[in-house]
Amino acid sequence: MDSDGLAVAVIGLGGIARQAYLPVLGTRADLRLRLVTRDRGRLDALGEAYRVPASCRFTELAALLGEAPPAAAFVHVATVAHAEVVTRLLDAGVPTYVDKPLADTFAESRALVGHAEHTGTPLMVGFNRRHAPAYVAAARAPRETVILQKNETDAPGVLRDVVFDDFIHVADTLRFLAPGEVSDVTVSGRVEDGMLEHVALTLSGPGFTCFGAMNRRAGAKAERLQLIGDGHRRDIHDLADGPTGWDPVGRVKGIEQICEHFLAAVRGETQYPDLQDALATHELCEQVVERLDG
Repeated sequence: MDSDGLAVAVIGLGGIARQAYLPVLGTRADLRLRLVTRDRGRLDALGEAYRVPASCRFTELAALLGEAPPAAAFVHVATVAHAEVVTRLLDAGVPTYVDKPLADTFAESRALVGHAEHTGTPLMVGFNRRHAPAYVAAARAPRETVILQKNETDAPGVLRDVVFDDFIHVADTLRFLAPGEVSDVTVSGRVEDGMLEHVALTLSGPGFTCFGAMNRRAGAKAERLQLIGDGHRRDIHDLADGPTGWDPVGRVKGIEQICEHFLAAVRGETQYPDLQDALATHELCEQVVERLDG
């Protein structure tokens, strides 16, 4: 990091970048942001909002990498573009953080992980719930039964898209909270004309059961986690374990913390998360798709 801060690129300025990541990254004095999107109007508007100099705004990835490559990059482009963008960053030696999923198939995800290992360039997947304070506390609590519901108001969607873009949060959180080795995986759900209506996943092992469900026609958008163990029950609603007061949404949802983890790893102050563990969640999502497809 030079005297002006760590040069960090934010690639893709859609909803997730604008709502979750830029409010965190754009307020840090230790970073020099570089913004990348093909939408010139959005690029300039956000550049002005976050005081990013015109020389650090790019409409093409090649222009970003053609100068001095950034010290790190956050990738928030559409899933279909992950493979191309992440591959180019890895080839350029840029430590890369990418929104989940790596790709919408296990095979493509495995290929990206393999490429990261081949190039020796760090790659991290954005499973923010593993950093949300209430879920971190849950991982330390006694738990024999874990029940996680993540529902949508009225949003059935293409099976593979929903599982890899949204239900992956449920799958990964169940893996994160499982208190032991999983020995049995059960999948059920309803798919009508290729559109996922609801899905349920159970991970179980000696002495524990973790159950996750998503209903895409629940009438309300909500997330609820319940833990039962050692004679106690704990309920967490929308990632909050009780009143959050003035805590910003990015902190409650673990965005601040996961960004800091990645940046600390870039600075050599901590280790990157196990990339093979992230890949295992993608493999589980592929199992969910296969069992519901057909």
